[in-house]
Amino acid sequence: MNGRGVLEAIGNTPLVALRAFGERSDIETWAKLESLNPGGSSKDRSAARMIADALDDGRIEPGSTVVESTSGNLGIGLAQACLVHNLALICVVDSRTDSAKIERIRDLGGQVHVVSEPDPETGDLLTARLRFVQELAESTPGAWWPDQYSNGSNPAAHTETMAEIDEALDANLDWLFVATSTTGTLVGCCDYLLDHGRETKVVAVDAVGSVLFGGERATRRLPGLGAGITTGLSRRAWFDQLIRVSDLDCVVGCRRLMAREGIYAGASSGGVAMAFESLAPLLDPGSRCAMIFADGGEGYIDTVYDDEWVERELRVSPGELELLTGREDPRTRVE
Repeated sequence: MNGRGVLEAIGNTPLVALRAFGERSDIETWAKLESLNPGGSSKDRSAARMIADALDDGRIEPGSTVVESTSGNLGIGLAQACLVHNLALICVVDSRTDSAKIERIRDLGGQVHVVSEPDPETGDLLTARLRFVQELAESTPGAWWPDQYSNGSNPAAHTETMAEIDEALDANLDWLFVATSTTGTLVGCCDYLLDHGRETKVVAVDAVGSVLFGGERATRRLPGLGAGITTGLSRRAWFDQLIRVSDLDCVVGCRRLMAREGIYAGASSGGVAMAFESLAPLLDPGSRCAMIFADGGEGYIDTVYDDEWVERELRVSPGELELLTGREDPRTRVE
């Protein structure tokens, strides 16, 4: 035993074959279910790796305080890792973060500050979060800011994600669909593919309203997909194709996954599923495709899975949503 406790359960998440998603019966499709990490998301990998690497090289030690910006999932992963390693944690989230995620961070011993006012210059909540994180890091004795947006340990953790997919599919994968935010998963998967000489084509799935990869800033109502800033990691990311999805795409994708596959998916996973559906008609027969589903639906009960929220925020009635769930949403944009 090496004393890592619950962190031992991170990784080796299931890769499941999808039965009915999309309209192509001549291609094979799998989903990597990162919701089955102990903290409920792929961010468990990033959090555990960033903390372990910082402990190994002396940037932190037991008793230090970790201060980080998060849309929720990374905060849960950090709270687990900090509890195991006897570290304090302060998380800065914004008003889009689901209350259940905030409570889970607190239940695991972390402090949470909620930013509700966007940055006055950019109108961006992430920029406001990062400014507050910097202030906390400078004013808190013994504080360390992992900065998931530029920390190399973030993508390093996700080379393992890609290694698991590669092994499960015998190094035979034509297309990989990955959601982007910090771009840690995207960069880590691409690093693995490049290092191992794979010819897999990578589709980056970004949010409409995200400024990543030349996007135009606009309001995004769902956290965890896209970013209001370009990041140190995003500036070295590569991909073969970029697909942008709307908040409504994410909702429709989640509802379709539930109805067709019994998969209770988080918002970015719904977006990835819709990106796959938009590209599927163009794929060669026999194509083998994998999608990384970053988290589950538990943190989106009050948004993605709430008809009243969808009607209020996205101006789509329950009846219209039911119709959209039964067909491809033409608003998904491929670039």
